[in-house]
Amino acid sequence: MIFENMDRIVFAGDSVTDMGSANPVGEGLFDNVGHSYVRIIENMLAVYYPEIKVRVTNSGIAGDTSRMLLARFDRDVVNLDPDWVSICIGINDVWRQFDSPAIGDSHVLPDEYEKNVEEMILRVKDKVKGVFILSPYIIEPNRDDWMRKRIDEYVAISKKLAEKHQCIFVDFQKMYEDYCGKRYSAYIAWDRIHPNQVGATLMAREFLKHCDFDYYHNS
Repeated sequence: MIFENMDRIVFAGDSVTDMGSANPVGEGLFDNVGHSYVRIIENMLAVYYPEIKVRVTNSGIAGDTSRMLLARFDRDVVNLDPDWVSICIGINDVWRQFDSPAIGDSHVLPDEYEKNVEEMILRVKDKVKGVFILSPYIIEPNRDDWMRKRIDEYVAISKKLAEKHQCIFVDFQKMYEDYCGKRYSAYIAWDRIHPNQVGATLMAREFLKHCDFDYYHNS
């Protein structure tokens, strides 16, 4: 596995990362880390690798766009001295274009999204062991859906930036599209965005695929 004893992973993002975590930074006892894929990743690391202590920090805040995350990135990510950084942002950049179409100043268009995410990467890439870029997504397999088509543009940008800066790219959009070939999207989330625990588990599993995670390690 890529994580080592006493490593700290900081997960930055919006509501799908936050999911009830303590804000602005959630970790440690009780429900401080929230109920998202971050909690399940922490659980899986503790269950399968009990000899390795990994500090998991949730720096997600519901409603954030990439513009808003960038504004707090130093406080909630860089200044925490992480060993690994995970960035999952972009859903609200797109969503606001559809649920608040007349409020143009809340929209983060593709060019700004690319600049925002690249700036986040640049602020940490030379200070950490690795950076994960987790794609934005909508749990919608129909690629002709208006919001799905728009999200796909942001997924492509996140993949391009991950490749450019040698980050680890985790494609949640493809993962959900594949799953929706077997289960209807409402089984995961009625609003096609905020996953239940099945969706959170899918996200955690997809993340751990990129971490040399061995499910038989402690068997």
